Amino acid sequence: MEEPGGAEQRWLRAARAFVCETLHLVGPGGGGGPEQLADSVTRCLRSTWAGRSGELPLGYSFISISDLQCQQCTPCCSHMTWSTSEFKKWAHQGEDILPKQSVLPRTHLILIGYLTDGRRQEGKEKLMDGNLYVQDNTGSIPCQLLHFESEWLELLFLFPSWAYIPQTSQGSAGYVEILADPVPVDPRPKRVVDTIPVFYPATVAQLLSTRVPCQKRAKLNVAGELARLSTLLCIHHKTFFFLFLKCFTSAACVPVLVQKPPQLAWHHMLQLGHGYVLTALSVSSLKASGHKVFVTSVSSCLLPYCAEQVKEQPLEIVWRGGPIQPVSSKAAVQLPLELTDEKLPVPAKESKILSYTGIITRVLNTQAGLYELDNKICLCLAYQQLLNSARGLRPGACVELRDVHLLQKPLASFPFVVVLGACLHSTVLLKGFSRLSTFHQPVASSGNLYMQLLFRYNLGLPLYLWLVSLLEMLEQRFCCFVGRRQLFIHSVSRGPGVAEKFLVPILNAVVTSKAPVRDVHHEILAEMHHCPLQQYQPLEPPCQAPPLSLLRSVAEQRSKEAFNPLQLLSPLEAQHMGTQELNRRLAWSYDTFSAESFQPRMVLLGVLRASCSSGSLQLRDKSDSIPCVISRRDGSPFTDTALIGSLLQVETYQLVVERFLQSDFPSWEQLWILEHVRGTETRLYVQFCFEDVQILHTPEVQVQEGPTSNNSPWLGKNDVCSSKVELGSPEAKLPKLEGTHPGAGSDEGCDRGQSSARGTSCMSRLFLVTQKEGLMSRNYLPAAEGDGEELQLSFQATVLWMDKPRLWGHPREIGNLPELEQTNHQREDSEAQQRVLLLFMGRSLRWFPFLHPDGLYRLIVPQCLDFGVFEQPCLSPLQGRLLNQSGCHSCLLVSDTWHLQHETWISCLAQPQVIPGSEWAGIGQTVFSIPELLSNSFTGSLVSFSGEIVERTLCASPGNEKLSAPCSMRRQKGTLLPWDHSVKLSVSAAPGSSVVLDVYIAVAYLQHLWGLLPGAKILFQNLQRKISRFHNVYCTYIASSCISILALPPPCLLLSSNPAGIASKSPAATSPSLVFLSNLLLQPHSLSQGQILCNLSCVLALSLQWICSVCSSIFREGRCSRHSPPCPSHTGVSQASAKILVEDGTGEALVLCKNQQVAAVLGLSPVEWKAVQSNVQRRGSIFIQHGGANSRPGCVEEPEDLVTCYLRSLCRSRAICRTILLAFSLDRKPSKIPQPDSPQLRRFLCGEMEFVSRVGARLSLMCLNIQEADPKVLCGLSSKRIKTSIGHSA
Repeated sequence: MEEPGGAEQRWLRAARAFVCETLHLVGPGGGGGPEQLADSVTRCLRSTWAGRSGELPLGYSFISISDLQCQQCTPCCSHMTWSTSEFKKWAHQGEDILPKQSVLPRTHLILIGYLTDGRRQEGKEKLMDGNLYVQDNTGSIPCQLLHFESEWLELLFLFPSWAYIPQTSQGSAGYVEILADPVPVDPRPKRVVDTIPVFYPATVAQLLSTRVPCQKRAKLNVAGELARLSTLLCIHHKTFFFLFLKCFTSAACVPVLVQKPPQLAWHHMLQLGHGYVLTALSVSSLKASGHKVFVTSVSSCLLPYCAEQVKEQPLEIVWRGGPIQPVSSKAAVQLPLELTDEKLPVPAKESKILSYTGIITRVLNTQAGLYELDNKICLCLAYQQLLNSARGLRPGACVELRDVHLLQKPLASFPFVVVLGACLHSTVLLKGFSRLSTFHQPVASSGNLYMQLLFRYNLGLPLYLWLVSLLEMLEQRFCCFVGRRQLFIHSVSRGPGVAEKFLVPILNAVVTSKAPVRDVHHEILAEMHHCPLQQYQPLEPPCQAPPLSLLRSVAEQRSKEAFNPLQLLSPLEAQHMGTQELNRRLAWSYDTFSAESFQPRMVLLGVLRASCSSGSLQLRDKSDSIPCVISRRDGSPFTDTALIGSLLQVETYQLVVERFLQSDFPSWEQLWILEHVRGTETRLYVQFCFEDVQILHTPEVQVQEGPTSNNSPWLGKNDVCSSKVELGSPEAKLPKLEGTHPGAGSDEGCDRGQSSARGTSCMSRLFLVTQKEGLMSRNYLPAAEGDGEELQLSFQATVLWMDKPRLWGHPREIGNLPELEQTNHQREDSEAQQRVLLLFMGRSLRWFPFLHPDGLYRLIVPQCLDFGVFEQPCLSPLQGRLLNQSGCHSCLLVSDTWHLQHETWISCLAQPQVIPGSEWAGIGQTVFSIPELLSNSFTGSLVSFSGEIVERTLCASPGNEKLSAPCSMRRQKGTLLPWDHSVKLSVSAAPGSSVVLDVYIAVAYLQHLWGLLPGAKILFQNLQRKISRFHNVYCTYIASSCISILALPPPCLLLSSNPAGIASKSPAATSPSLVFLSNLLLQPHSLSQGQILCNLSCVLALSLQWICSVCSSIFREGRCSRHSPPCPSHTGVSQASAKILVEDGTGEALVLCKNQQVAAVLGLSPVEWKAVQSNVQRRGSIFIQHGGANSRPGCVEEPEDLVTCYLRSLCRSRAICRTILLAFSLDRKPSKIPQPDSPQLRRFLCGEMEFVSRVGARLSLMCLNIQEADPKVLCGLSSKRIKTSIGHSA
């Protein structure tokens, strides 16, 4: 034999060193010496490498188990005996099913180790769990084989073909797939087996159906064909499996329980359809179910069946002379060709049981046990226990399924039509490993919430698939905010995880009846099959919680589909509107959706954040953010800064989609032609009550410990008015803001101060908010720092310092208002209580939704030791002017990194505790009532009041208000509304009240105002009260104004509101109260709307005309009459008005009626009214007035024609004079008909009787509706009115 070359010699030395270091003293008894072991390994390598170039694989290197686990981070494979062409052929297998997938890269590594089931590990008997391992001196690694024999256990093997599959998580070891049979390094001689006496299943099945005599029985050897093999199960920390041996000549079958740890490895040896002999079996009865089975003993062996080596024994030997019981006809478990299912009385679909072989094409959810087969079928293994952590179940692997359940479309929202479910009666076999380079996704053995909820509620497959979709949704949306561990894991300190808090109440509601406990033994052993997969009812999900981006798109799409201009306006009103008014009424509308508006019901989930750019609250997930408005049912503003960063669940909410429209509809007849819509933009937000919020997760909190005692009697009321949710220290309350990457502490964002404040000192100061102004663009920067004309979004608040600055070693040390205990000793100090103007801009805008007047707050400056940090000079001349206007001592710009913490409300503290009684009256703002503001004696200018919005309309701004908005705010993005318009809010003092005050808000301010919907109760602060030239009182929103949402619209009111902005329960939509005209004369401001039962005396004036819809000129014979310049419009609208005189016995009133109300006054039917309008269109206009003292001076009637004569005679007819029920509103504009200054004598007729009375000035009313008075209704109304009047007088 030639001397080996230098390379071969070096390779042999390395091989010997590797064997001595990693393999010696590992095998049973330590084996021979290291040299002998190295020689055996070399011989094995030479024989395996035979036929290749050279005698040894010099291009391959040895690798130990520890190096494989630590150094190999990506999947790889090694095929020592394969040629390049063979490897390429293997790599291209299955490309038709999984094309364009990366194949396992080939490495030149030699793997040698001992195949073991863990029994040789000292002190690690628990590793004998049915899994196999490859082991050497450096460690052990799990392995998966397709073929295993009992003689291989504890032998040293060379693995010529293998693949290493690491786990997806970094630093986690993987496992080894043995792609070809291993080669033993030192083969054992084949064991010679003597003739074995055996029993066959048909014979020993009698022992399972008869009572066993008390005398001790002998152990049995049973031979048969393996008909069924259960999965490995671990129950109560005990691992076991069942196998079923079938008779070779009949269908008789007996179950065998294998639970001894050294025998669990048999599960890898057994192959369906092969014959086996099991020795030393005994009969045992299972305590849980009472089933009788054969059980292996410690001395039991598993041997391959060979007919020449067995000898059948008679059953009488077992009894040792005992009586032989008659054989029961049901002694043997019959295995029909198709399993029979136990029929249940519940009406549901029956699943089909079948066998299937397919390729795993995708791992859908390894923790949930969901896989995709052949790109079309879903495989569910959740009802089995995957104790091997699903090793081998990778894309590209081939699996054989036996006795699995087929369910068709179990869940409506599930993407797969066909689902195969494996129960404990099913068998799942791995028939081929994957060639693809994919990582291992292990199934968690503990803390698997999917399996916990599945077995806790014994869920059927439809409900389980829906549960999986919800858990996947939670992980995708909030894992980056909360963390996967807090999302799923149940901890002792924090209790259930987020997912469990969300799902358990839902499952308790869905799973109404107590689900029966799953009987594992019965499911495996019973002749009549029964399992959770046997019957199913296709499920319509009871609720859904989609990502916020999907919620936004669905809501906007539904709003777009529901948009119909014909439904936004009443046809009776729209047909009389010109183009400008018609399109203005369509410019701003809204749609509202509740959870029940979606199918299935929509549950809202999101992390509460404070926006730095818009100054609004937001609900956020990974996909999107939605602004939100939060209110409280007690009417107090929302101030819980501790909730920032919390995960909220809301099931009762109002999702609002505001629609801004640019259109050019010529007239109401073209409203169905949507081509006239030139542009559409939407604004979406959600509003809900804090009491309807379920908090699923809060930031980490710690117990607060103040430097002084918190048991002061002065703080007695603090517990009553404090927040219902105690969420911890200021450190936990630091906000997480938009623009920051979740979980990244070093990212640039508003919550950078949270990490920097930890472990450092901080300054704090307590203050009381006395006034707050709204968001708008201002210029607070000095001229040296920026352009003086560039404005920046900001707001300001006037506050009162409640103490001096305090230094804390850590934010956790800040106590609950310890400063107030020393306030009595500091009142003589002017610095402790002085007014300061706080300026908020940039990232400090996040505090806008939390800051409210009369609130007590703490301003925290992290990483600060400077007691003068709260004393800053004015930065610009503008700030100096602001100080002079506000009467404050100083101005402080709130930094981006400072934090705000709400403590309590000033009303929750005793007056002497905080502020002396003499100063208490000057604190805060006075909230007036609407009747007070409407009173003529009121003299204030800036006012604050609260009320309910009953109507919202877009209108042209009042003449003196058109230029009130800053020029830079006239071109705001996000709205198509014209900047020179205003929104008019009709605000009532109380629900159903007829006392209404109009509030005008310029369009430029709307971008930062939310929740202005009919039915909402709003607190208006610092509005300017004005009186029009017609002596009407109204209010305007100015730069210093601010609003707060006190109460959301009731759902029934919001859903029934006109989308254009009129509440169905507003005074305009409900029946007003019945009054006398004399009451209106005495108190004209006490009632803005009402009803009167009156007599129509006469028609003073009547005007019918057709005007151009564009320029409002007279429209005659199908075209506009304007000639200079010519108008191209060919669309006209009809308008009618009438001035009538009514009286009810207590006074008279002039009533202005319009359009359809004129037809009601004249008593014309719809057909007659249409004919009159058609005739008027030929002339363009007709004007008729009543002669006499009430004639309008300077008015000339139209020339006489047939229509004019008809209308004049109708106006003078006695048929017009009748009793009517008139709904009205006060006309604040003075009448052009002159009114007498002093009471005048007037003549009244009542049938044949004539009365003369002295009456005062006539009221001016606007007609809302006219009804013909039925005599019976007249009697009832008159009686009710008399009783009401008597009650008031009493």
